Amino acid sequence: MIKHLITVCLLSLFTQITSAQLVTTTPAFPVEGSPVTVIFDATQGNAGLVNFTGDVYAHTGVITDKSTSSGDWKYTKTTWGVNTPQTKLERTATNTYQLHLSPDIRTYYNVPQNEKILKMAFVFRSGDGKKEGKTSTGGDIFINVLQPVSFIQPAQKAILVNPGTFIPVQVAAIAAISIQLLVNGIEVANTPGNALSTSITSAASGKLWVKAIARIDANTAVADSFYYFVKKPVNIAELPAGMKEGINYIDNSTALLCLYAPAKQFAFVLGDFNNWQYDSLGYMNRTADGLRYWLKLEHLIPGKEYIYQYEIDGKIRIGDPYADKVSDPGNDKYIPATVYPGLIAYPESKTSGIATVLQTGQTAYTWQNTSFTPPAKTNLVIYELLIRDFVASHDYQTLIDTLGYLQRLGINAIELMPISEFEGNSSWGYNPNYYFAPDKYYGTKTDLKQFIDQCHAHGMAVIQDMVLNHSFGSSPMAMLYWDATNQRPASNNPWFNPIPKHDYNVGNDFNHESPDTKRLVDRVLKYWLNEYHVDGFRFDLSKGFTQTNTLGNSSAMGHYDASRVAIWKRISDSIRSVKPDAYIILEHFADNDEETVLSNYGLMLWGNMTYNYGEAAMGWTNTSDFSWTSYNTRGWNAPNLVSYMESHDEERLMVKNITYGNSTSLNYNLKDTTNALKRQELAALFFLTVPGPKMIWQFGEIGYDYSINFNGRLGEKPIRWDYLNNYKRRYLNKFYSSLIHLKTSNDLFATRTFSLSLAGEMKRITLSGNGKSASIIGNFGITSGTIDPAFSHTGTWYDYFTGDSINIIDPNAQIALAHGAYHLFTDFRMSKPGIGTGTFNPLPRAPLIPISIFPNPSAGNFSVSFTLATSKNVSIDLTDLRGNQLIMLMDEVRSSGDQTVTFNLASLLQRKLSPGVYLVHFNSGDFNSFVKLVIKPE
Repeated sequence: MIKHLITVCLLSLFTQITSAQLVTTTPAFPVEGSPVTVIFDATQGNAGLVNFTGDVYAHTGVITDKSTSSGDWKYTKTTWGVNTPQTKLERTATNTYQLHLSPDIRTYYNVPQNEKILKMAFVFRSGDGKKEGKTSTGGDIFINVLQPVSFIQPAQKAILVNPGTFIPVQVAAIAAISIQLLVNGIEVANTPGNALSTSITSAASGKLWVKAIARIDANTAVADSFYYFVKKPVNIAELPAGMKEGINYIDNSTALLCLYAPAKQFAFVLGDFNNWQYDSLGYMNRTADGLRYWLKLEHLIPGKEYIYQYEIDGKIRIGDPYADKVSDPGNDKYIPATVYPGLIAYPESKTSGIATVLQTGQTAYTWQNTSFTPPAKTNLVIYELLIRDFVASHDYQTLIDTLGYLQRLGINAIELMPISEFEGNSSWGYNPNYYFAPDKYYGTKTDLKQFIDQCHAHGMAVIQDMVLNHSFGSSPMAMLYWDATNQRPASNNPWFNPIPKHDYNVGNDFNHESPDTKRLVDRVLKYWLNEYHVDGFRFDLSKGFTQTNTLGNSSAMGHYDASRVAIWKRISDSIRSVKPDAYIILEHFADNDEETVLSNYGLMLWGNMTYNYGEAAMGWTNTSDFSWTSYNTRGWNAPNLVSYMESHDEERLMVKNITYGNSTSLNYNLKDTTNALKRQELAALFFLTVPGPKMIWQFGEIGYDYSINFNGRLGEKPIRWDYLNNYKRRYLNKFYSSLIHLKTSNDLFATRTFSLSLAGEMKRITLSGNGKSASIIGNFGITSGTIDPAFSHTGTWYDYFTGDSINIIDPNAQIALAHGAYHLFTDFRMSKPGIGTGTFNPLPRAPLIPISIFPNPSAGNFSVSFTLATSKNVSIDLTDLRGNQLIMLMDEVRSSGDQTVTFNLASLLQRKLSPGVYLVHFNSGDFNSFVKLVIKPE
């Protein structure tokens, strides 16, 4: 009977709207007890599946009266990415699809009878899940399921109208005997049956509630309601002095909000403070020039967080572009409390889309290190890291715990991949949307400040990876002026180009010649320098900061561009007006004539030498000339080249070694992990000793060997801190550390007097300055050879790694080098690095330091005794007979004299060790020994 009433009565009253809608249904008003066909128009919403030719599936579930929010889907048909016939859409036209839900909604979703179905929820996707059809703001798609009584028109629970507006009203009910319509409690219509169609005329002003009451029988009634707000003319008022765009905190209970929105007609502030409802107190003032809207919020509770959005012209809702905290319905719920404690819940039932947060009465962070001096460019060693793939908990507090490791490594600057809000959680961060808000996936803004503060305490600068070539579609600045027809920024967007100016662009392309973009950029950079004390920026895709159109001709993009040079000079001048010693590093990759001009203006530029160092490390030396790693070779006046062997964007050198290494020699296979690691030492030696700033990609110092394409290029990578338990990788780490400390502590390695001979198999670097000289030689071939060391004079020279001295009679006498061999010679004695020789021999040898193990054989408890002449760092670990580490037993500084350390293997391993023969590896820096240990049954 109910099905008959809905089909006959409702469809006879209402016309289905079929144009310009993301989804429509047949019947137009779905009822849980009836079948329904969902029609999807891929050209609407975010158009993520427009013109897609593959199979399309629905990821779908329902929102019921037991759902806690619109994100709390129930009875989802499949997990994400699972393709079934029941969720496959039928293509009816190029961009139109339909999905049949039968025999009825409740059965299709298998919803128990005791739950009320409120909405159906959808995300349409390609079979592989890489393309998605969602709303225009990237949200989930919802279709209401008709309730006992519902307003069909208007469809919204709140509408804006002008005085005297004609408002059509349509009400549908299930099995009702009558429907009554009231406005502010006064009856305006009453009709028998289960459908009502009428109209009302809006009042002259105010907020009025419209309520429909459907009587099911003499004793039962159900109701639905909406309200309308009558807009008055916008109040014109000048912005109070000293106020800026965004949030202005006036006192502990007062804030003034200001929105830059030229050519818009009116704006509201909707938020927790007004229950997300239109009212006069949320109606924003407009400045006389029509550029800005502003509103003062009073009587706020000090310290309380309020979520809010701007609604512009009654159809666009955005967060505040200048807010320092974002509330994201699609992503915040996946951020664990251990990373961001007490994260405010998104108001799911009140609004949709990304919102922002304000909070008066905040406690200011007290900086502990206010006199930090950033390292000079000449000895800068930058460690680039992605927090997500560096510490498993992906949070600043854990990252702070790693600073001791980075300090021991010798790092003096950390470059964080993008940390301002970006779309999603797990990301590289090059898809930004809010520039003033730290992304919560890494922790709170206080955590970030503590991290930077602690970096400075450890003598490390912090460089922020800044993405200002583009911003993504959920950016409020993109949404505010958006061409929905063409799915791109509108032609009147103050910040973005409607069509990108170059082929490398992703997202929406900033127009850096626009005065509004210039103001935005300057404010973003000033904010991070002042508020977070960052020491500078690495600018992503800096070559894209131009209005010169090279779209379709990518090779032309790198040609000298005077307008781009002018843009970067202006940005650098703005940065230096705030922080004169700030690092300004460009990912530019333009022609050298342009980069030379920028370098001479004091900007630093990335130098990608991955290919050349990789070829050399792999033993393919025909194209392994990496002399371009030097600013001198490029003809620059100053050491402003940040060269690198690896970055986030490049394949890892160890992956290249073990995959493509030269294996033509039977005795020297560079695909072998041990040999590949030794080649990393050789490459590092010829990288870190070239004067000028250098950059290391995370875990390169331990030979990270997972491809950049593991789990997808942008996907999460394994975090292998356990590699430090392998003595071969730990040796590479210490090798790096010794060279970095050498570079940052000895002025010879910052000299401007040096020469490079880096082509072919045999390579050489010579340095001189302040009466000191060095010669670095290495064999990158796979056979032995000789090289002229080009010593600057005769006499005594010293081998840095062994501490040996040699007497040079002929400075150009050839020195023989085995394959992969290297030396760093200086004409002055330096302390020998405490890293051993780097020779890995798993067989025990006679100890030079008295060392003994007892009892041996052991049932699992044993002691190691040794004598030290001086205090040293001692490491002891247990390995198998091939030298593979099983467990680190000790790694600490021990005082001089006789020492005895006792170990309980069962306790350390949390299991019994199988009986057999093992090796105890003892290393005191200048001594490296393996001693057999026999474990017997208990």
